[in-house]
Amino acid sequence: MDRKKIFSAVDHTLLLQEATWEEIKQICADACTYETASVCIPPSYVKRASDYLAGRIPVCTVIGFPNGYQTTAVKVFEAQDAIANGAAEIDMVINIGDLKDRAYDRIEEEVRQIKAACKEKVLKVIIETCLLTDEEKIKMCEIVTSAGADYIKTSTGFSISGATFEDVELFSKHVGPKVKIKAAGGISSFEDAEKFMELGASRLGTSRIVKLAKSEQSL
Repeated sequence: MDRKKIFSAVDHTLLLQEATWEEIKQICADACTYETASVCIPPSYVKRASDYLAGRIPVCTVIGFPNGYQTTAVKVFEAQDAIANGAAEIDMVINIGDLKDRAYDRIEEEVRQIKAACKEKVLKVIIETCLLTDEEKIKMCEIVTSAGADYIKTSTGFSISGATFEDVELFSKHVGPKVKIKAAGGISSFEDAEKFMELGASRLGTSRIVKLAKSEQSL
């Protein structure tokens, strides 16, 4: 697969707690160089990054992150605030406890409310697959589809493991035709990225792909 195609699917990500503004500016610059799909950064940096990028690359941010147990009202406010600051894409974390409790209507209503707050902006729903059974993953495919979100996303990258080929393959079989797939967490090679895309992912949440390309250029 052409590397340009892989870069165009990458949400170039920096969500570490200790991320500085200089580091955020660097991933923004790298995203422009490699023409990635977006930069995915903490909400506190969205306004500065949006001003810095001036429309060159979409800004993505996270809400309810990383544990998902904020109230719906808080998540809606986070989404509205991020969009007001220039975010073009929102990656939200579901309340995993609600899923374990089979409170499916509550999860769907939350996704609906956040999508309404996003309007035409992209909403990706993080379900943290490493904590779920296959039955729960399939149910979330149904909920994300029904709620009208744009993407289902595997992982935050902050739990016990990240994306797997098996999970992306499972998503591909169970999401509706309008729902896209984002694989995130632990994608560490171009070979992995290509395999995820072949299995159905159209976005990849990773910091390593651009770093790999930069390291190859420096050799």
